[in-house]
Amino acid sequence: DWDDIPPSSALEVISEEEAVQIIAEPLVPLQSSTLRDYVDHSETLEKLVQLGVDLSQVEKRHKAGQLLLTLDFEKNVKKILLFLKDVGLEDNQLGPFLTKNPYILGEDLEALETRVAYLKSKKFGQSEIAQMVSRAPYLLLFSVERLDNRLGFFKNELGLSVKKTKDLVIRLPRLLTGKLEPVKENLQVCQIELGFQRNEIQQIVYKTPKILTASKKRLKQTFDYLHNIMGIPHHMLTRFPQVFNSKLLRIRERHMFLAFLGRAQYDPAQPSYISLDQLVSLPDEVFCTEIAKASMQDFENFLKTL
Repeated sequence: DWDDIPPSSALEVISEEEAVQIIAEPLVPLQSSTLRDYVDHSETLEKLVQLGVDLSQVEKRHKAGQLLLTLDFEKNVKKILLFLKDVGLEDNQLGPFLTKNPYILGEDLEALETRVAYLKSKKFGQSEIAQMVSRAPYLLLFSVERLDNRLGFFKNELGLSVKKTKDLVIRLPRLLTGKLEPVKENLQVCQIELGFQRNEIQQIVYKTPKILTASKKRLKQTFDYLHNIMGIPHHMLTRFPQVFNSKLLRIRERHMFLAFLGRAQYDPAQPSYISLDQLVSLPDEVFCTEIAKASMQDFENFLKTL
């Protein structure tokens, strides 16, 4: 996942290439290669295991094993756990959260509190912050400056209101933690290669934020099929951007089946109009009976001929 690499410091962002090149150094005592072997000697590890932390995952993360072995449960870990509970994580979320982001245990508590206070100052509610932190585990490793720059980027780049910008990152919090390059590239692709207007891009991204992190190749292929083969105009794609999240194969199979039946009608002005939403989001059975007016068997037989 493109956002799953923590910053090596709150202000520095490391690239995927660098992350791959980093080889975790050996753990403190050299006799053993797994954290499991230290559980009996370390109260911290023992308590983390009880919380549900998966040590076999943690030791794959750069220097995370060493970090845990240097921490004292009472002195360092407890206050971070209490902080995470204050943020709104449930007990059963702590283990999975720390498995993904053990580094938070080495962060300065005041710095963490400052970042949460910043989000609150931007009018993010308590439950929204909890949801964002659990879905983008590295969120609180980033400095206030970076969070602020990020929110500013999406607001200005997309021309969204403050409220809509907030709504966007609540739904896809990894926009705040992932790299900006792929996002900038996708915005360029939408504008230059796919030919959407700025206000259309704004609507598309607001409705389906995932487009910002989708593969460029997939975006182009899906657009090409919808626009050039099915003849769907830009303004219709703007109304139903969730179609870009669908598998191209599914779009193609269903469109070809409808075309074969003479039912491929995507113009809302026509009586037999089929919306893109109906085309992609309905389960096969419903699609067949209600949209194609055919049986599942007909559809399956048709697919065999492709």
